[in-house]
This record gives sequence, C-alpha cells and structure tokens, in this order.
Amino acid sequence: MMNQAEVLRQIRGLTGPQAAKAYAKALNDTGFEVRRAMQDEMRAVFDRPTDYILRSPFVRMATAAKLSVTIEPTYMGGKGIDPQKILDAQTWGGRRRDKRSEVALKRVGILPAGYQTAIPDEARGGPYPGSDDGKGNLRGPFLVQLISYFQAFGEQGYKANMSEKGYQRVHRGTKKQAGRRYFVAYGGERDAPRTTRKGEPDARAAHLARGIWAVSGTGGVLVRPVLLFVKPKRGYQPRFDMDKVAKRADAQAYLERRIRYRLREAAGV
Repeated sequence: MMNQAEVLRQIRGLTGPQAAKAYAKALNDTGFEVRRAMQDEMRAVFDRPTDYILRSPFVRMATAAKLSVTIEPTYMGGKGIDPQKILDAQTWGGRRRDKRSEVALKRVGILPAGYQTAIPDEARGGPYPGSDDGKGNLRGPFLVQLISYFQAFGEQGYKANMSEKGYQRVHRGTKKQAGRRYFVAYGGERDAPRTTRKGEPDARAAHLARGIWAVSGTGGVLVRPVLLFVKPKRGYQPRFDMDKVAKRADAQAYLERRIRYRLREAAGV
C-alpha cells in the first residue's frame, strides 16, 4: 500500500488536462448532490409536489474546458407551466400564474376575470370521481374532456372541441363512469350568467358556489362540484429556501471530498 507522500507525488504528476477532467467530475458530482438536496427540500415544504416539479432541477454539467456547474429549474417544453415561474413564487412569494386551463376558460368567458380554479376539498365532497391525479391537479385526459365539453379550445386546438357524438358519449356514460352533464354556476350574483354548455339558462345554478358542476343519476338528482372558481390568495408565502438546500447538501465540504477522490482516481491511486 502506498504511503501518503507517494500518493501526493502521483497526484502532482497529473497533467493540466487530466486534473481539469478530475475537477469537472468533482463539480458534476456536487451538482447532482445539490439537485438531490433541492428535491428533498421540495418534498419537505410542498404539498404533494408533482413529478414534473421534482424533475425540473437540471444540472448543466461542467467540462474540462468550463469548470462550472449550474443547477436550475428548466422548462423542457410541453403543456406545463415553466417550473422556474412556479418556484420563483414559492421562493420569493407572490400570486401564482394562471394555468393553461384557466386561460382557456377565461378566453371563452366561463372563468370570470380575477378568479382561478380549485379542486373541491373534502368539505365539498372531495374531487369529482376520476378527475384528480392524487396531487391536487386535474388528470390530463379529464381536463381535456372538460375544456372540449365547453368548446374552450382556441383556434389552434378547435378540432379537439367536443362533437355532438362526444356529448352523447359523456351523457350516456361508460362502464367505468356514469353519464353526466356539466354546467357552470356563478352563485347568487345579481345578473350573473348561469349557463349549460349550449349557453342555455340553468336555474339550478343560483344556489351553488361559483364553478363547474356535474349532474348525474336518474332525473339529475346527483349534483357535485367539479372545479370551483375562487379568488386567488394574496400571494404565496416564501417556502422554498435555497439556504436550507445548501445546508442540506453541505456542498463545499462535499466538493472538497469529491475533488480528492477524483484526483486519486485520475492518478490511479
């Protein structure tokens, strides 16, 4: 077994490029350790964070030519909101941005200006059957059905709006889900519009909370909220603390250990 002096001699014998590669590997090791600490902090302070948010921290890896590593929430495209915007609100506080579904419902006049949507809590019977993903959000297929039912897709997605056959399938139901009809309620607001998906008045909505409701059962005896219209909270209180993440990862000490390990690895000792 080599003594410490021999180990140091071999490490010092590394060429510049060899040492740079070792440093880059150590930086990347540390970057992924910080990413794990960020994910642990999200699980600790957020209520049922989605996999989309948990996966969002992205490690921009160091190279021998560029000895720096960055860890930041990165938008990978698709239909989700940029996770950086979500985490900014949780880090600095502030009102959350409208979801794409809320923008669509506002565009067709269903969701009033100044409101956002919320899934019913247990006091109102809990989420509508088959609607939620278990993390406080509507399931993608259910949300698409709801938006298409109210013809809320814009010009680019108008073909996804429900056809008459689609309405018949929803109203008729399937083996897994009973037939139902959706309608919009605006509570007891004076002169508030209360309409079905065809724009027809619906007297049942007058005593109901603002939102999208479903009626099912023989004679329409079962009425349940699907999505409630709520005034947004004044703003999120800051909850995601990068100082806690840094302490959790102990990044500086971890980096020093990984540099020693990667240098020994490069020297073959």
